[in-house]
Amino acid sequence: MTEKVVIIGSGPAGWSAAIYAARANLNPLVFEGTTKPEMIPLGQLAFTTEVENYPGFPFGNVRAFIESAVDADRHWNLPPAPDHMKDGQPHYAVQGIELMELMKQQALNFGTRVIGDDVVDIDMTTKPFRVIRGDGDPVEAHCVIVATGARANYLGLPSEEKYKNKGVSACAVCDGALPIFRGKPLAVVGAGDSAVEEATYLANLKGADRIYMIVRRDVMRASKIMQERALKHPKIEMVWNTVVDEVLGDEKLVSGLRLKSTVDDSTRELAVGGMFVAIGHTPNTAFLNGKLETNDKGYIVWKKAFRTNTSVDGIFAAGDVADDYYRQAVTSAGTGCMAALDVERWLTEHGIE
Repeated sequence: MTEKVVIIGSGPAGWSAAIYAARANLNPLVFEGTTKPEMIPLGQLAFTTEVENYPGFPFGNVRAFIESAVDADRHWNLPPAPDHMKDGQPHYAVQGIELMELMKQQALNFGTRVIGDDVVDIDMTTKPFRVIRGDGDPVEAHCVIVATGARANYLGLPSEEKYKNKGVSACAVCDGALPIFRGKPLAVVGAGDSAVEEATYLANLKGADRIYMIVRRDVMRASKIMQERALKHPKIEMVWNTVVDEVLGDEKLVSGLRLKSTVDDSTRELAVGGMFVAIGHTPNTAFLNGKLETNDKGYIVWKKAFRTNTSVDGIFAAGDVADDYYRQAVTSAGTGCMAALDVERWLTEHGIE
């Protein structure tokens, strides 16, 4: 059997593509991934706590809805509800893993099939394509949607890993306005344009305290205009020639950082309520072995304006794997929709029913 469309990845882009493809009777097959960093089931959003900026999920008693919507055999994957109570019920913004379970459920409701396996290669020399899986026989497909996302780069400290979602984040736009960060001094690690954008966003939030930019050298890599933005902002303070040696906390939340000088190896502690790492992202494209055109950062290139077509006819890309600029759940979901519509039209143009 040759699949009409195989979707690789299970984040917002992958499930949105599956929903649209399933409703168009394309009978999509999703490779959800396993536990490898390149293909984590439910995507990077599953590691985010409360998601306040995804439309349609305002602060409220979302847990009751989630438990009624998601199949009972997956309730084990739901995290404890945050302790924000109102009238005896939890009231909070939807958590990342809850949102992803809802997206998955919506795709399943329309008949999407899911394989819990990784894709390790795609044979693009034949038509149909041969999708090579990690465990099992290859799958033939007329079209493929690559929606494997991009993962944030971290410092690699054990203490950093310990406090992820407890004060350590790689996305200020996603998490900066959460209650655990409000009104606290915060640190941004990085020296490029993205780091300045993160620091500026945090500094401009209502009630924001001091924002420290931790820079390894005595100069920044950011463009001149971005450097000026950071240097002139009254709430941003530069910490030059410094790296983070350890993230400090009380086991529950970040309380500070131990900083190390790159000049003389001396250390000191800095009291902050959170650390935002802005040292880049790595798109999950290694399994493609360079078969699709990418930009200088490794992200898949769309070959047609406002279309998800890649450099290989019949293969499409959606979400953060093709987006080095926005990297938001809502934009990923939007391009997932686009990719499914592009696939539907491609199949029609090629007379595949």
